[in-house]
Amino acid sequence: MKTLLSDAGSPTGEHEIAVTEATGEILSIRGGRPLRGVVDVKGAKNLATKAMVAALLGQSVSVLRDVPDISDVKVVRSLLEVHGVRVDDGDEPGTLLLDPREAVSAHMEEIDAHAGASRIPILFCGPLLHLLGQAFIPDLGGCRIGDRPINFHLDALRNFGAVVEKLPSGIRLSAPDGLHGANIELPYPSVGATEQVLLTAVRARGVTELRNAAIEPEIMDLIAVLQKMGAIISYEPNRVILIEGVPNLDGYDHRCIFDRNEAASWACAALATDGDIFVSGARQQEMLTFLNVFRKAGGSFDVREDGIRFRRGEALRPVMVETDVHPGFMTDWQQPLIVALTQADGQSVVHETVYENRLGFTAALNKMGADIQVHPQGLDMPGRRVPRRALEQAAVINGPTPLHGADVVVPDLRGGYSYVIAALAAEGESTVRNVGIIRRGYEKFFAKLDALGADFRVIG
Repeated sequence: MKTLLSDAGSPTGEHEIAVTEATGEILSIRGGRPLRGVVDVKGAKNLATKAMVAALLGQSVSVLRDVPDISDVKVVRSLLEVHGVRVDDGDEPGTLLLDPREAVSAHMEEIDAHAGASRIPILFCGPLLHLLGQAFIPDLGGCRIGDRPINFHLDALRNFGAVVEKLPSGIRLSAPDGLHGANIELPYPSVGATEQVLLTAVRARGVTELRNAAIEPEIMDLIAVLQKMGAIISYEPNRVILIEGVPNLDGYDHRCIFDRNEAASWACAALATDGDIFVSGARQQEMLTFLNVFRKAGGSFDVREDGIRFRRGEALRPVMVETDVHPGFMTDWQQPLIVALTQADGQSVVHETVYENRLGFTAALNKMGADIQVHPQGLDMPGRRVPRRALEQAAVINGPTPLHGADVVVPDLRGGYSYVIAALAAEGESTVRNVGIIRRGYEKFFAKLDALGADFRVIG
């Protein structure tokens, strides 16, 4: 069964998103109860999946620790196994052993079947070109939060010497003369394109200079993984990364950086439900920007050796937020924060400058009683620090407005989490459909909700 959602965040307000209910569970949630307790945050989705791909570059077994048990990891594991990589579970929970020594080429149909809605196959290209001389990319899926073109990836691979052939079913790449170093400047500090360059340049002949690179903590952790394998990578001022190619790399042994996006999500849940949540494994340094906004909005936090405790310190206050690449306010943080801001006393504004469709989820919040207006072309306001971008939008949130139960369908990963938190903060009963999407990025989601005292049941 398919349900069509109107994406109010698109430039025309008429873009429709097809959501298949069969992809996940349906939750019945009774709200009005604060979330209190402890949740454990494992390794970051945005590092674990990329480090798994990096194992293809090694000549020996890699060991990756603190890997979250989420569907995106399962997708990458399947893709690696399709290419002949042996993936075993280690003795320690959350540990994977990745052996690429029998890696082979895979058929387009196999890649497409295992990729599902993931965009991860694009990052296989560089390692596979080094390993096998060819790579295939099916049509790419992922959360429908923006265009997210792969042109940055393909242009970078062409600079390395790859030949790109577009087919009806996807894209075939080859490297008849091998790959060489390149001078690359990204038009935007894209995380995915930066990862692509890193995974390709480490074994390319010569030196690669990447300008306007993304510098997210997960990128730095991927660089640490590659350095353990024998890569020579230096980070210079002004978003410049230098990579000296080497002929061979070995396996690695690495523990994933914590998932700061999940940590921020639980922090916003504490804020929205007037709860008290200790996020075990969260660290202050990678969350400085988020913590500042959390405090401005009326939240309180205690940084401890083994995690961070989040709770509502006083009445919620309105804030003005601009999403940006690191070290700015992450786009993944704004959706759960908006739920909390519906209960702030006054008018908040969230400028979304990274993805053009990420505010479409607010239509369902309005259905639950929120007062949120989306401005498809963004807003000019005094005090802004992030440059205006052509695709940006703005959400104006007027509060406080009591939330009530409703029937909603999850549109994407962070939006889906936000719907669950809104339902938990609302009075009455809500039905949240297509919850399976949330398992892409949240490990043991139901168990964590249960541990925090949420009142819910799975009904489909």
